[in-house]
Amino acid sequence: MTGVRANDVPASMLAVRLHEPGGPEAMRVESVPVPQPRPGQALVRLEAAGVNFIDVYKRTGLYQLPLPATLGEEGAGTVVAVGDGVREVRPGDRVAWASAIGAYAEYAAVPAARLVPLPDGVSTAQGAAVMLQGMTAHYLATSTYALRDGDRCLVHAAAGGVGLLLVQIAKKRGAYVVGTAGSDEKAALARAAGADEVIVYTRQDFVEETRRATDGRGVQVVYDSVGETTFLRGLDVLAPRGMMVLFGQSSGPVAPIDPQLLNRKGSLFLTRPTLAHYTATREELLARAGDLFAWIARGELSVRIGVELPLAEVAEAHRMLEGRRTTGKVVLRVADERR
Repeated sequence: MTGVRANDVPASMLAVRLHEPGGPEAMRVESVPVPQPRPGQALVRLEAAGVNFIDVYKRTGLYQLPLPATLGEEGAGTVVAVGDGVREVRPGDRVAWASAIGAYAEYAAVPAARLVPLPDGVSTAQGAAVMLQGMTAHYLATSTYALRDGDRCLVHAAAGGVGLLLVQIAKKRGAYVVGTAGSDEKAALARAAGADEVIVYTRQDFVEETRRATDGRGVQVVYDSVGETTFLRGLDVLAPRGMMVLFGQSSGPVAPIDPQLLNRKGSLFLTRPTLAHYTATREELLARAGDLFAWIARGELSVRIGVELPLAEVAEAHRMLEGRRTTGKVVLRVADERR
């Protein structure tokens, strides 16, 4: 192990392990060996891990992965060792990452090229809370459909982890933002984030209300992380040549559609993006994360951590996320609780 004495790192650690797909109870906290960083990897002692719907998709088997596995694609902590050839980070660096599995554990061996140094003014909890969802919000608003001053957009689940960040970034770019939320409490959070109009979808028709809010013109883009229950009707709020951006499926996967439907509804565009393709190079990764961290440090972007639970309560964290009982980010405290 490079860059650290052997007695600085224990031989074993606690990790959330999945042996077969299933419900939240399928995850078990077990004692396993601490991984050794291979060439190109860094060993990170975690302090916090983000909980995301991609973890749910992998836990249930919707997205398949080799088992047994340690879940969690987003974390933050301190580098304690590096493998051969690593130049991006050094032991002692505070770092965060997304899109590398294994964060539901006390230690994780992470590709060093995916690690982003945390600047002063950004905590490890904020780093774990913002990497995946924040960079998702960033690419959605700046690249997938690059919002311009005066554009109109619809953000579903506007009080969720991505939603609250996306609303703020959309407003920074001068857009008129319509959001949807499931309760008055969540609607208040979306308004506080800057949404111009918030629709409580449990008692209001979001198509009718979006049309009303835009004087019948519709929106240039719909950002949809909900999927099955919102997708088809979301096409009806798009202006001609508007774009449907489907980036999640919290209510279930979307059924196949005839592309001719996009023609009939106004020569619409449809895309299904993913973060990996928008952080494909280290330069792009650092640029997106750098924007986010600068905004946080200057107080221009608020990161709401709605739920913070210890590693042992990971099943409850998943239940809350799946039950839509959360606002903002769900974070696991993963500092070594045995110390």
